[in-house]
Amino acid sequence: MTNQDLGQVILALLLLMLGANMLGQLFTRLRQPKVVGEILAGILLGPTVLQKVAPGFSADLFGSGKNDPKALVLSFFYNFGMLMLMFVAGAAAKHLLGKENRKATAFILGIGTPLPFIVALLAAPLLPLQRFMGTAGSESAVILVFAAAAAVTSIPVITKIFADLGILHTRFASLQLGSAVLEDIGLWGVLSIASAIAASKLHATEGALADTIGSHIFVNTAYVVVALLVMPMILRKLSRARWNVLAENSPIVWMFTVFFAYVAVAAALDVTLAFAALLAGYGVMGGMKSTEHARFRAPIHSISEVAGNFFIPVYFALIGYKLDLSKTLDPVMLGAFMLGTSVLVFLCVGLGSRLAGMNWLDTMNLAITQNARGGPGIVMASVAFDAGIINAPFFTTLVLTAVLTSQACGFWLDFVLRKGWPLLSNNDLRRRGMEAPVEETPLLPTVGGAPVRPAQLTSS
Repeated sequence: MTNQDLGQVILALLLLMLGANMLGQLFTRLRQPKVVGEILAGILLGPTVLQKVAPGFSADLFGSGKNDPKALVLSFFYNFGMLMLMFVAGAAAKHLLGKENRKATAFILGIGTPLPFIVALLAAPLLPLQRFMGTAGSESAVILVFAAAAAVTSIPVITKIFADLGILHTRFASLQLGSAVLEDIGLWGVLSIASAIAASKLHATEGALADTIGSHIFVNTAYVVVALLVMPMILRKLSRARWNVLAENSPIVWMFTVFFAYVAVAAALDVTLAFAALLAGYGVMGGMKSTEHARFRAPIHSISEVAGNFFIPVYFALIGYKLDLSKTLDPVMLGAFMLGTSVLVFLCVGLGSRLAGMNWLDTMNLAITQNARGGPGIVMASVAFDAGIINAPFFTTLVLTAVLTSQACGFWLDFVLRKGWPLLSNNDLRRRGMEAPVEETPLLPTVGGAPVRPAQLTSS
C-alpha cells in the first residue's frame, strides 16, 4: 500500500467515524437509537449517495473492488468493530444464564425461536420464491434462509441499544442476550446448512453434504458449551495466579490476550467469530465474583470507551455503506416481509413469555426487543447473498428489516424508561422466594423530570 493509498484509507475512516458519531448523537437527541444514525452515515457515504454524486472520489476512499487494498483494510475494521462490540457485550453480561433467568430463557428459547422458524419454514413454499432466489437456484436454501431471517435476533444491535440506554447491566439485558446467543447458534447452523446446499447445487458435492453439516454443528455447539461453562472458571483462576504478570500489571493486555485467543481458536475450528468474542468477554468478567470485579473495572471501561467511540460506530457505518437503496429497494417485498415476520415473532415470543409467568408489559418489552434483527440479520443476509442463495432485492429487504425493527426496539425501550416503567418485573422472582439481582429501572439523573442518558451527560 502506497502512502497515498494509506492516506485515503485514513480519510475514509475519518469520515466514517465523524459521520457515525455526529449522526448517532443527532438520533440520540431525537430519542432514536444511536445505531440507526451510525448506519445512516454509511448509507450517505456509500453507493446510495456519495458514489452517485462523486464516483471517482468514492473509489479513491473506499476502493474499487473486493481485492483493492483499501477495501481489504476497511473490511478488517468492519469485522474487528463487530468483534469488539461482542467482547464488550460479553463482559457486561454478568448474569448470562443465571438462575433468575433460566425459566424465562427456557420458555423464550423453547417457543419464541423455534415456532417463528417452523411457521416460516412451512409458509415459505407457498410464496413466490423466484422473487427471492439468487444465482445458485436452490429453492431449499432460499426456504431455510427465509425461515432463519424471520426468527433471528440481533445480539450486536440490541447490545448497542442497551448500552446507549444505560441498561446493559440489568437482568432484562442478560435475559435477552442469554436467549439470543443460544437461539442464534441454532440459526447460524441453519444458515450453514443452506450454504452447503447452495454449494452442492453449484459444485455437485452432495456426497459430502451430510458429513459437513453434522461436523460444523457439533463443533460450534461444543465450543460454545466449553466457553460458556468451563472457561470462566479457568480464567478466574488464571487471573489470580501469581505468575500471571499480565493480569497483575497489564490487565488490558490480559483481556486482549483472552479475546484474541478465543477468536483465533474459533477461526481454526470454523466457529462463528461473533459468538467467540461474546464468550471471551463473558469469560473475562462474567465468571468472576463481585468482589473481584473492582480490579478489572477500570481496564474494561477503557476498552469500552475506545470501542464505543471508534470501532463500533465505524462498524455500523460500514454496514450502511454496503447498501445501495437506489437499485435494489422493493417496497412491497419489504413491507410484506417485515410486517408478516414481526407479527409472527410477537405472537410466539409473547406466548413463551406468558407461559413463563410474565405480565403484559414484560411480554411486550421482550417481544419488541426479540424482534430486532440488526447485525446478525444483516450478516446472515450478506452470507446468503454472497453464496448466491438470495438476490439483491431480498438482500436489501433483509437489511432494511433489520434496521427498522432495531429502530422500533430502541424507540420502545426509551419510551418505557422515560415513563419509569420496569423493563422486567420481579414479581415472578418474589413468588419463588428469590431475590432480584439488579434494579430493572436504572436510577438516572433527570433534567425537567426526564431521565438523562450517559451519552447525553458526556456530550453536555
